[in-house]
Amino acid sequence: MEKEKIYLSLNQFEKKVPIMVVMKAMGMESDQEVVQMLGRDPRYGALLLPSIEECALIHVYTQQEALEFLEGKEGRALVILRDVFVANIPVRENNFRLKCMYVAVMMRRMMEAIINKDAMDDKDYVGNKRLELSGQLLSLLFEDLFKTLNEEAVKEVDAVLNKPSRSRFDFSTYITKGRITVGLERALSTGNWDVKRFRMHRKGMTQVVARLSFIGTLGMMTRIQPQFEKSRKVSGPRALQPSQWGMLCPCDTPEGEACGLVKNLALMTHVTTDQEEGPIISLCHCLGVEDLELLSAEELHAPNSYLIILNGLILGKHRRPKQFAQAMRKLRRAGKIGEFISIFVNEKQHCLYIASDGGRVCRPLVIADKGVSRIKEHHMKELKDGMRNFDSFLREGLIEYLDVNEENNALIALYEGEATIDTTHIEIEPFTILGVCAGLIPFPHHNQSPRNTYQLCRMDTLIYLLVYPQRPLLTTRTIELVGYDKLGAGQNATVAVMSYSGYDIEDAIVMNKSSLDRGFGRCIVMKKLSAVHQKYANNMSDRIIRPQRDGRNAEKMQILDDDGLAAPGEIIRPHDVYIYKQSPSDTKNTVNEPVPDSFYKDSWQTYKGPEGETAVVDRVALSTDRNANLSITFMIRHTRRPEVGDKFSSRHGQKGVCGTIVQQEDFPFSERGICPDLIMNPHGFPSRMTVGKMIELLGGKAGVSCGRFHYGSAFGEPSGHADKVETISETLVKHGFSYTGKDFIYSGITGMPLQAYIFMGPIYYQKLKHMVLDKMHARGSGPKVMMTRQPTEGRSRNGGLRVGEMERDCLIAYGASMLIYERLMISSDPFEVQVLDKMHARGSGPKVMMTRQPTEGRSRNGGLRVGEMERDCLIAYGASMLIYERLMISSDPFEVQVCCNAELLSISYQYIHVPPGGVIPSTDREHKLYHCVVRRNLLPELNMLVRYCGEISKKLLCLCSIKKSCNCILFMVDSGCKVVICKKVSRRHISANNLLFFDGEPLEVNLRCRPPY
Repeated sequence: MEKEKIYLSLNQFEKKVPIMVVMKAMGMESDQEVVQMLGRDPRYGALLLPSIEECALIHVYTQQEALEFLEGKEGRALVILRDVFVANIPVRENNFRLKCMYVAVMMRRMMEAIINKDAMDDKDYVGNKRLELSGQLLSLLFEDLFKTLNEEAVKEVDAVLNKPSRSRFDFSTYITKGRITVGLERALSTGNWDVKRFRMHRKGMTQVVARLSFIGTLGMMTRIQPQFEKSRKVSGPRALQPSQWGMLCPCDTPEGEACGLVKNLALMTHVTTDQEEGPIISLCHCLGVEDLELLSAEELHAPNSYLIILNGLILGKHRRPKQFAQAMRKLRRAGKIGEFISIFVNEKQHCLYIASDGGRVCRPLVIADKGVSRIKEHHMKELKDGMRNFDSFLREGLIEYLDVNEENNALIALYEGEATIDTTHIEIEPFTILGVCAGLIPFPHHNQSPRNTYQLCRMDTLIYLLVYPQRPLLTTRTIELVGYDKLGAGQNATVAVMSYSGYDIEDAIVMNKSSLDRGFGRCIVMKKLSAVHQKYANNMSDRIIRPQRDGRNAEKMQILDDDGLAAPGEIIRPHDVYIYKQSPSDTKNTVNEPVPDSFYKDSWQTYKGPEGETAVVDRVALSTDRNANLSITFMIRHTRRPEVGDKFSSRHGQKGVCGTIVQQEDFPFSERGICPDLIMNPHGFPSRMTVGKMIELLGGKAGVSCGRFHYGSAFGEPSGHADKVETISETLVKHGFSYTGKDFIYSGITGMPLQAYIFMGPIYYQKLKHMVLDKMHARGSGPKVMMTRQPTEGRSRNGGLRVGEMERDCLIAYGASMLIYERLMISSDPFEVQVLDKMHARGSGPKVMMTRQPTEGRSRNGGLRVGEMERDCLIAYGASMLIYERLMISSDPFEVQVCCNAELLSISYQYIHVPPGGVIPSTDREHKLYHCVVRRNLLPELNMLVRYCGEISKKLLCLCSIKKSCNCILFMVDSGCKVVICKKVSRRHISANNLLFFDGEPLEVNLRCRPPY
């Protein structure tokens, strides 16, 4: 809409088209009928009036005139309007009436948004979104590849059939083998979906499944990746939408730039797939929907009837929409139509939407008749006895799926006791609004919201190969549903909340050495090493041979079996050989048999683990890759016990590193003799407000004392899926513990009772993958980069530790000048070179004939280029003479002698070396010769300085190369001594054996070229 006029913007039209011209081109020639289609409200007609007036100003009144206005050729414009413009509306026999009505509905919506801002659609509303599933994306990719395969085959076959003489024809030979396979593999391996046919160019569509933990993998299956750009800092798409309730997990989203954009499905969410529309359309007409073609323009927006819209297609009108919606819902509950079809009555827009398309999120709810649940006691008993399952509840109409839009027509009660007469549905269970990962947190509704999110970010990083995994004492219903109790990822640690030793500040934890000896937090790290037995083009291949049992390398090959491979169960150390392989020295040329042993060179592979780590070869697997090469995989196992610096976390986002490990004799103990496994600082509670962790401690303590697993499901207290704190405390009192969970503690050092009661009990702790052994790095001398002679970078390459600007500032602040000198000047990249006393530049060497500059590259004994960055360094150091020497003298000086006070002369090549004051025989006068430094490869874009003695008229100065392979460069110089024209002159204009100069006063030429070597 521009200047109160409505326009249609379509790529096929060169410019924006007035909407009334489009309506007339589709056969709607009467302006009155268009206004009637918008409705009786005069405000709609007033908004359309400027567009009607514009159409009259350009003298378009009939369909023919409108088509001529759109494009000179009538057929082209008509085809665009029929096939491209609103392509989902069918046009039969060039009857555009349905499409005109659809456009009128679109215009009315736009006008409603102008009149009433509340009518604006929300882009972030979940009901307006559709999820793209892997099947849909792969089908698009396959369709494009299959059609491309057919088109290429047809093109090749047509070319063959058009030839007059051809041999026996076989169509199958023209189908490219593996075209579809290669295309699918490329898309899946790179994640790039480039489908030009559908104008689809997306990146990052595939991800590698994280297998660090069972629950992390499970959570990844429910993840939703956005198409929105993650780097943009907008709050709208990231905000928690009310429409996400029950559909998307409110807690499970990553930290950082993807926060709020990457979401996870809730526990019972279902994503729909496409269903056939034909039977639904027939059913709607049977239930009283009036066909749109039979309606007049006035009846389109009549107040006593609703538009019926199926997946964006207007089917017609219905005079009793609520009865129609009830009939459709009854058919859905009876199983006559698909259970995922949505029926949504929008009273503001006077429309009834039926959705059967794919990608909608929906969830199951219990149906309630006048507030009474349809599920009775006997149904639940049959479910417990195994006589029923979820599908039978769905088939019998006890439960139904609602999507986000249809939920707006429902009144949903959280619990059955809260239902009223108007209640239409009841939640199956409130904790189902959370996702798979969030359901593992006990009492999440007692925690501060971000703490739950932090915990879910760490859920992916759990190492599941714990040596002694345990199921949590305080469990949830979600844990039982997803089977997390069958494969736990943590251990129940007895935690004492107290300050101890000063090694527990900032979330650090103090650990009991005896607990670690008993196996607490012990885990196994598995690493995969692989090798390939390669085959080459000349029919040669690698060979794996028997290892050397004595000699120089025998010590490295101790773990090898007689077959040349590492034996399972052997301890492998850094630099040990795990496969004794040799490769042929020539892999291209044909080699005659038999081949001597000297033809092969050693290419064994060594283990590059950290020093001091004792790893074990767990297993060796042999397989073949797609090229039929033997592939050997070694699994290396390393058992690690917790050490200072390892990271642990509870299920409430309270992470902490191990601050110190203390002997059990020095640990505090209770009067019952219970010694905690770890000590946590109490300052971790007040600011974090993780009350759920305190309740977990109480529940775990009560569970241990009474021998029963306690539950802490989200919002579960009213329904009995979470134990109340009062009940837990009563259990503690019954078994002789304090009501508050506190214990009477003795000091392990003095043996005296502590002055305060200590909150102590079991909490489920998880070990995270961030371990000191994987991150600890230091080195003395080590590998260096050849080019810079500086140490390599990074832990994996045994790199050096960089003393950067901030480290240097610290050393300056301490006044450690000798240390700064040692670190910056001596330790990093010292290099000794011998220099001759009388040599002022680099050693001489070969030069390029054309440019007279040194050759380039180490292999050709080339010069070292002084580029812009090197020049800047020299300027910073104030080395002006060195700059002058490097840029003006050392690189490519070339002396020529220029004649002054002479007419146009042709100085022969042989006379160039005439000494100053010499005589040129070609003239009858004596002429002085002046030296002139001339640079080769003159580039016009660089600064050039030409100095003259005295005033001269406009002259031409031609500097010609001695060699024929070089172009000349022409300068036009004005009387102000400025270069006004610079251009290259081809070789044929000036003789290559002559240097040409015009007459004039004595001149000195000092021309800069590109930075020399």
